Amino acid sequence: MQTIADRLINAHQEIDNAVASANRNPHSVRLLAVSKTKPVSDIELAYEAGQRLFGENYIQEGVDKIQTLKHLSDIEWHMIGPIQSNKTKIVAEHFDWVQSIDRLKIARRLNDQRPEGMPPLNVCIQLNIEQEDSKSGIVPEALPGLVQEILNLPRLSLRGVMAIPAAEVTPEAQGQTLTALQSIYNQLAAQVDTVDTLSVGMSGDMRQAIAHGSTMVRIGTAIFGARNKQN
Repeated sequence: MQTIADRLINAHQEIDNAVASANRNPHSVRLLAVSKTKPVSDIELAYEAGQRLFGENYIQEGVDKIQTLKHLSDIEWHMIGPIQSNKTKIVAEHFDWVQSIDRLKIARRLNDQRPEGMPPLNVCIQLNIEQEDSKSGIVPEALPGLVQEILNLPRLSLRGVMAIPAAEVTPEAQGQTLTALQSIYNQLAAQVDTVDTLSVGMSGDMRQAIAHGSTMVRIGTAIFGARNKQN
């Protein structure tokens, strides 16, 4: 039976192979371990195996884990799920990254509620290129306006864009979406010095995402096993 450490080794090997196949620089893709619904003990095992980036979808669950593991000071905590306006304060106070910015109101509240003693909150704007009703994110046409607003918020650092491409599509359609995302990211990175992150790709589409410039892939089940049910 494979351990979490074994699965992490396999995940990194898959990333390295995809990076090599795409003729990209080694170590140009970071692995975000999606630990939602998983116990603190699993995160500790992943940490012992060298993993430092963890992603949470549910705010209170994530904050509880952050507080429990605050002695592991080099963990980088990413909020990757939707954020309601009444939850921005605890997100701003605890997380290192927010990848799911999809409206100015949330960005402003995170900026205003980020404690002065902490570094600026790293943020990505979530894109919904295919305009799926079931997913958060803005359409590409709305991106320039939101970018300019975020750049005026001193407690936020714009790092890039995040997306969750549709799963039930042909490889050709998926490739078109990833090509569009890569183009948007490249334009943004050329315009904004702090932008260095294209967060796209999960277990099923990781290789293709890396071929299209992804710098961060989000892997959960392949590391921690099947998702636990929420109470």
